[in-house]
Amino acid sequence: MSTSSTEGRPGVPRKVIGLAIAGAVGGFLFGFDSSVVNGAVDAIKGEFALSEAVTGFAVAVALLGCAAGAYLAGKVADKYGRIPAMKLGAILFLVSALGTGFAFGVWDLIFWRLVGGLGIGLASVIAPAYISEISPRHVRGRLASLQQLAITTGIFAALLSDALFANAAGGADQPLWLGIEAWRWMFLAGAVPAVVYGWIAYTLPESPRFLVFKGKEDEARKVFQTIAPSEDTDRHIREIQSAIEEDKLAGQRGSLRGKVFGLQAVVWIGITLSVLQQFVGINVIFYYSTTLWKAVGFQEKDSLTISVATSVTNILVTLVAIALVDRIGRRPILLAGSVGMAVSLGAMALAFASATGSGEEISLPGAWGPVALVAANVFVISFGASWGPLVWVLLGEIFPSRIRARALGLAAAAQWIANFAITLSFPVMAAGSLPLTYAMYALFAAASFFFVMFKVPETNGMSLEQAETLFVPKGTVKV
Repeated sequence: MSTSSTEGRPGVPRKVIGLAIAGAVGGFLFGFDSSVVNGAVDAIKGEFALSEAVTGFAVAVALLGCAAGAYLAGKVADKYGRIPAMKLGAILFLVSALGTGFAFGVWDLIFWRLVGGLGIGLASVIAPAYISEISPRHVRGRLASLQQLAITTGIFAALLSDALFANAAGGADQPLWLGIEAWRWMFLAGAVPAVVYGWIAYTLPESPRFLVFKGKEDEARKVFQTIAPSEDTDRHIREIQSAIEEDKLAGQRGSLRGKVFGLQAVVWIGITLSVLQQFVGINVIFYYSTTLWKAVGFQEKDSLTISVATSVTNILVTLVAIALVDRIGRRPILLAGSVGMAVSLGAMALAFASATGSGEEISLPGAWGPVALVAANVFVISFGASWGPLVWVLLGEIFPSRIRARALGLAAAAQWIANFAITLSFPVMAAGSLPLTYAMYALFAAASFFFVMFKVPETNGMSLEQAETLFVPKGTVKV
C-alpha cells in the first residue's frame, strides 16, 4: 500500500495506514495474551497439581473475561469514545501480565487471567470498529485485516517467547532469571506490549464517526480532512448524520432489539459469523498445540518449535488475505476457506482414528503422524487466509453506525463464549475421542460454507453506510 493511485483508485494517505496499524496493536496484545498460556500449560498443571478439568478452566477462564470485556466495550466506546476504551484495555493488560507472572496459587492465577480477558475483550471490539471508521472504502478490507495480522503476530510473539524462555531454562517449569520459573517470565513478558499499546492510545485521534454521533462535526471534519483529503468531507459527515436520522425515524434509537428472536437480523448474522469462526476449533491449535504434539511423540522443545512455525504460517497466509480481500471480495475467500478447513479437519479426524494408546501415551503409527501435522497446518492456512481476518472485516462493516460498537461488542462476546466452550471442552473431549472431536470441528467448517453461501452478501467496495443496508432490508437478509 502506498499513497499513489492504482487502477484508477485514489491513493491511501500514509497517515491512515499509520492509524490503522496503531489501532491494530490491540490485536497484537489480543493474540499475545490469549496464546502465551500455550507454553505454560504443563508447567502450571505441575506447579499447582491440577486435574485436567481445572487445567482446562485455568486456560479457558480468560475467555469469560473476554466475553465480558467485549460486551462492555460497546458501552464504553459509545459513551466515552474509542480511544478511552483502548486506554482502559492497556491498563487491564498490564495488570494481568504482572499478576499472572507473580501468581501464588491457581485461584490467584485464574483471577489475573480473567482481568487479562477483560482487556482482550475490549481490544477485540475497539480495534476493528476504529479501523473501519477511519479507513477509505476502497482499502477498508485490507486495513481492517490488519487486526487479524496483528493477532497472528501476537500469537507468534507469544509462542516464540515461550519457546525461548523454556529452552533457556531447560523447561517451562525450571527457574530462569532471578530464580523465577520460565513459565512466569512467559506471562511477565506481556507487560512490554501493554505499555506500548497504552502509549499509542494517547497519540491516536478519536474516530470521526463517533465525533459526529456526539455532535462534534468540526472535530470530525478535521480528522476526515487528515485521513481522506481527496474525498468530500462534508458528504461523509452528511452520510453519517443521515444514517443517524434514519435510525431515529425507524424507532431504533441505537437499540439492538428486533423481530428475530429479540434482536435485529443483522446482529444475528454477526453472532453466527463469530460463533462459527470459533466452533471450527482454531484455538485448539494455538492453546493446546504444544501439549498435543508432545502427545503424538514430539519432545517439548520440538513441540514448541512446531507451534512457532505454525504461527509463522498463520502470519503469512493473513498477508495473502490482506492482498486479496479488496480485489476478489469477501464471499469467495470465505467459501474457499470453509472448504479447506472441512477437508483438513476431516483428515485430522482420520489420522487420530488410527492412533494407539490413550492420554499422554497416545501415538500415531506410520505416516499418520506427518499426515496429522500437515493437515493441522493446512487447517491453519485455510483459516488464516479466510475466516480469521474476514470475520473481523465483516463485523466492522455490517452494523448500522448507531449500533456498531454495541453490536460488534455483542458479536465479539458471543465469539469469546464460543471460544471458551471449545477451549474448556477440548481436554475432556480429546481424552474421550480425538477423532470425534476433530470430526465435530469439520462439521462446523462445512456449516460455515452454507451459511456464507445463503446468508452473507458481498460488501466489497462499499461505504460503511452502503454496506450495512445489505443486511437489513425489512428485517431479512438479502443474498
